Amino acid sequence: MTIVTQTPCPCSVLMVNLTPVSWMILAEAALSQGYEPSRLDGGRAALDQVQTDPPDLLVLAGVGGDLSGVRLCEMLQANPRTRSIPVVILGEDSSPEARTLVFEAGAVAYLLEPLSSAEVTQCLRTQRQCLMLQSSHRPWPTVATSVSSPTLLTLLQKRLNQQSQHLHQQNQLLLAEVRERTLAEQALREEQEKSERLLLNVLPKAIAEQLKQGETNPAQRFEEATILFADIVGFTTLASHLPALTLVRLLSEVFSGFDRLAAQLGLEKIKTIGDAYMVAGGVPTCQPNHAEAIMEMAIAMNHEIRRFRRQDNKPLRLRIGINTGTVVAGVIGLHKFSYDLWGDAVNVASRMESQGLPGKIQVTESTYQRLQHKYRFEQWGKVHIKGKGDMMTYLFAGRRSPTP
Repeated sequence: MTIVTQTPCPCSVLMVNLTPVSWMILAEAALSQGYEPSRLDGGRAALDQVQTDPPDLLVLAGVGGDLSGVRLCEMLQANPRTRSIPVVILGEDSSPEARTLVFEAGAVAYLLEPLSSAEVTQCLRTQRQCLMLQSSHRPWPTVATSVSSPTLLTLLQKRLNQQSQHLHQQNQLLLAEVRERTLAEQALREEQEKSERLLLNVLPKAIAEQLKQGETNPAQRFEEATILFADIVGFTTLASHLPALTLVRLLSEVFSGFDRLAAQLGLEKIKTIGDAYMVAGGVPTCQPNHAEAIMEMAIAMNHEIRRFRRQDNKPLRLRIGINTGTVVAGVIGLHKFSYDLWGDAVNVASRMESQGLPGKIQVTESTYQRLQHKYRFEQWGKVHIKGKGDMMTYLFAGRRSPTP
């Protein structure tokens, strides 16, 4: 039997339903990689042509024409005569689900539009190398007349079946890899979301966004903000009579209620220290009505605390102090960092609470001036503030009746 070697022919690539821009990019890349490109519009026309004149490579647009690229690929895979043709699908959807759909249909590659010339060239080069590798391992027989046609047909069918099985195995491996990557990306997204939720439990959203963008120590000066301090009256005595776990649960329930109020009013909880609770309005996001929002917070806190009882069945009470002024806000620390406020306005608000009365809301002159049109106050007297001298203070007495 005489074996005659064959001269390699250029590989053919058929491109279906491509846009003019995609056709130009692909055709140029195909010629550079030794392909003979041809173009055809219409999925069903392509389906008929590949059965009579199968190309070495098929490139399908994801959408457009009478058949989508994925659907046409599925139809080719379902036909034993066209199953071995490698298919590349183009598309604009970069999601893992879209990639999975393409590879499940039987495609060997997925290229994102708008196309990258470098990516297209690499894809075509890889497919060209695969074709050459398959040819080198496939002894296509050009035989003398001593080999009968039925024998040649049997050999061809056997080789085609082997190639089909090989492509199917490669497709399954690709699908498995896509699934693994999809699961990994999903797990990564879930971890990122969990980390962001934890970060938002520690820092204001605006500050968290600044840190995520690379700012190492975001700090701001706010010319006007309102600060509230609240303290549970008689907490030291209460703590000495309650089991530790009961005490922690009580504080958690009380402060969780305050947290919900702050969120509803658009205020920023700053911190808790023991039984003290600090909240601010106008930071880190400017809020024109910050003083009113803080006063509504104080009123609601006094109402909320009455739900909780002491051992003698009397309701718990708060001392609340409020002040309005200039503050500096920022993040401190590298580990267990926190968002905090500094300035005279903060110190004065703290003194308003510590020198206040049980069940009362004490405010400074600056806060009083911003709220007197909407709320009633009683002049309480002067409080000595270290470094500031005597300051006139006021006690909240109720809301003013709406003007008819």
